[in-house]
Amino acid sequence: MTCAVAMRRVKTIEQSIRDTDEPEHRLRKSLSAVDLVVFGVGVVIGTGIFVLTGQQAALNAGPAIVISFILAALVCGLAALCYAEFASTVPVAGSAYAFGYATFGELVAWIIGWDLVLELTLAAAVVARGWSAYAQNLLDLPTNIAGDNAVVDLAAIFIVLVIGVLLVLGTKLSGRVTGVLVAVKVAVVLFVVVAGLFFIDAANYSPFVPPAVPAEAESGGHAPLIQVLAGLAPSHFGLWGVVAAAAIVFFAFIGFDVVSTTAEETRNPQRDMPRGIIGTLIIVTILYAAVSFVITGMRPYKELNSAAPLAEAFDGVGATWAAKLISLGGIAGITTVVLVLMLGQARVFFAMARDGLLPPALAKVHPRFGTPWIITIVTTVLVAALSGFVTLSVLAEMVNIGTLFAFVVVSVGVIVLRRTRPDLPRAFRVPGVPVLPVVSILACIWLMLNLPVDTWIRFAVWMLLGLLVYVAYGWRNSRFARGEPAALTATTVEPPPGEPSPGEPGPGDPTP
Repeated sequence: MTCAVAMRRVKTIEQSIRDTDEPEHRLRKSLSAVDLVVFGVGVVIGTGIFVLTGQQAALNAGPAIVISFILAALVCGLAALCYAEFASTVPVAGSAYAFGYATFGELVAWIIGWDLVLELTLAAAVVARGWSAYAQNLLDLPTNIAGDNAVVDLAAIFIVLVIGVLLVLGTKLSGRVTGVLVAVKVAVVLFVVVAGLFFIDAANYSPFVPPAVPAEAESGGHAPLIQVLAGLAPSHFGLWGVVAAAAIVFFAFIGFDVVSTTAEETRNPQRDMPRGIIGTLIIVTILYAAVSFVITGMRPYKELNSAAPLAEAFDGVGATWAAKLISLGGIAGITTVVLVLMLGQARVFFAMARDGLLPPALAKVHPRFGTPWIITIVTTVLVAALSGFVTLSVLAEMVNIGTLFAFVVVSVGVIVLRRTRPDLPRAFRVPGVPVLPVVSILACIWLMLNLPVDTWIRFAVWMLLGLLVYVAYGWRNSRFARGEPAALTATTVEPPPGEPSPGEPGPGDPTP
């Protein structure tokens, strides 16, 4: 019964947009299409390319890691088109959470919001640990306070706190800092591509797709779910290895969806949101394919299983000075990833608190800086605590399954909203509906099935915990449950064009 009622609590598109004008919840509109691309590239190019490229080449794909990146990019591209339509149609904070509320209702919205906590908060914490590892390597920091072996990673906590202060001070300021750091890391990535071409040994590309080999001493829980369901023995390399690597390096593309969380702070979201999302994906795909091609040509793929594979590739050919430069770029790159992930998480929390699914006091906007400062501080403390104690190990897989799940819901939502609200103005329309969104759904599910069994178990436990939190708090305290006017459903009658909305003065009414 509770689920049925929650599914009927659908928030209209019009009400979602009206909520953005409430004085205590109004965010400052200051971002352009260029800012969105900078944010997108800022969060996407980071731990994925600086760490996962070498690891997955060594463990699963060999030189065919290039194909793995392209497969992951294709799946992201399908989802990106769906995100672009939603973000230009429903330009509010919250990304997939807001889209789900407008399409499927409160229960699904909560599930997506809880899922995004898994994606963004854990990803920010994990990436902060990656920042610490690069900083320890470059600056020779004590290993007990920074890097993979730190008991309490003070360096990770430090960078999270610094970024938290930037986010409170303003989105535009954060964008300027991100812009500088993005320029640095893109320059470093281009340096890797250009300089690495001079050290390529064609023999390293043979075989391009290494033959499949049985996985050694690997538990069944860490085997891809699809292999377990098909009764196949766990293995590395071969075609299965290329796809399994694609499911992991998918982490390297996480972030373009975070662009949609800033829709409410974009000056012209209908025009700039699609440009920001699609532009981000095109740029990073080209860079990823080029980098993975170069480093697997520089060194035998089996030697690239390192926490800093780009730097190791140059160390291996004697270019130590280049390795130090790349480590510096790694620090700059990962800094922007932490910043934009935390920005995205704060906006999702903000949207959920504004709807009453979390304590409404968290959604207060700072009167001077125009940022959701309370929820930003909460996000900062949460990420700092996690980054101080959580290791990198399998968390990338957890982040991937959460992101792919959100992609599935958004892709389904495009089909549903086209049928239920064909009247809505859409600045960007996904071509080939419903075929393209269906292909997006199937592609995302395919990658999810190639994630390990134990990742699926952890995901199921996390989502069950989320349902318990919703029943304990959100179900009773949402704006729908309290019967507030802002929780109007799709049955609300909108005033005819030119007539005042309820509560607004008409042409002949006295001005308050």
